[in-house]
Amino acid sequence: MCDLWRNTLTSSVPVGAIPAQIDFALSRLGPAEHIKLYNSGSFFDPRAIPNEDHAAIAGRLNAFDLTIVESHPALIGDDTFRFRDRLSGSLEVALGLETVHPVAGPRLNKRMSLEQYASASAQLSAEGISVRAFVLVKPPFIADETEALEWADQSVRFAFECGASVVSLIPTRGTEGALQDLQASGSFDPPALATLESALASGIELGKGRVFADIWDLKRFSNCPACFQDRWERMNTMNLHQEIPDAQACGACGNE
Repeated sequence: MCDLWRNTLTSSVPVGAIPAQIDFALSRLGPAEHIKLYNSGSFFDPRAIPNEDHAAIAGRLNAFDLTIVESHPALIGDDTFRFRDRLSGSLEVALGLETVHPVAGPRLNKRMSLEQYASASAQLSAEGISVRAFVLVKPPFIADETEALEWADQSVRFAFECGASVVSLIPTRGTEGALQDLQASGSFDPPALATLESALASGIELGKGRVFADIWDLKRFSNCPACFQDRWERMNTMNLHQEIPDAQACGACGNE
C-alpha cells in the first residue's frame, strides 16, 4: 500500500549491505536526534535484514536518542528486544494497522487480525518500546469519503487504545499495480484532500498522542489549485505543532 514496494527485492540482501547503506546515508545527513530506518519489508524479517547485521546497525545508531523501525506485528519477539538492548537510545516500532474496517481490513491480505495487532502493541509497550501506528486513509473497498473519514477516525482511536503514542495517516495512493486494477474495477478511489485533512484534525483533537499526515506528493489528492498551497501549509502546521489552525474557505471549490 506504500511506494516502498518499488524497491522490494526478490532475494535477501547479503550480510553487510544494510550497514553499508546506513553509512552512505549518515555521511550525507546533518546532525539529528532521531533516525528512521524504513525498508520495503519488515525490519525484523531476517529475509529482509539479516539478523547478523543487527549489532552492526545498532552500533551506527548510538549517536541518536531514538531509532524508529517498521515491522509486521507477527514479527515482534525476541529479535526485537535484543535489538532494543543493543541501542544506547530508545526504540520505537511502527506497525501497519492500516484499517479496522471489518471488510476492507481482511481483504488487504496483510495476514493479521486486530487481536494480533493489539498483542504486538502490548508486547512492545511491556518492554518499554514505543509504538507508532500506520493508518490508511481510504483503503480499497471503502465506498465514499464519508465512510473513509469515519473508519480513519475509528482506526486512529483503536491504535491509541492499543498503546500507540504516534499515529501516521497515509493517504492511499493509486500508484501500485493492484490498486490501479481495483480502481479500474470500481473498488478503489484515492481519498480527497479534505478527507485526509479532516482525519488529521480529528486525530489531533483526540489528545491521545501525536498524529501526523503524510503530505508527500500531496498535490495528487487536490482538485483545486486555488487553495492547495494554503491547505498544504495548514496540514504542515498541524504536523509540526499538533495544533489545528482555522480552516480558510476557498471561493473556488468550497474546500471539497
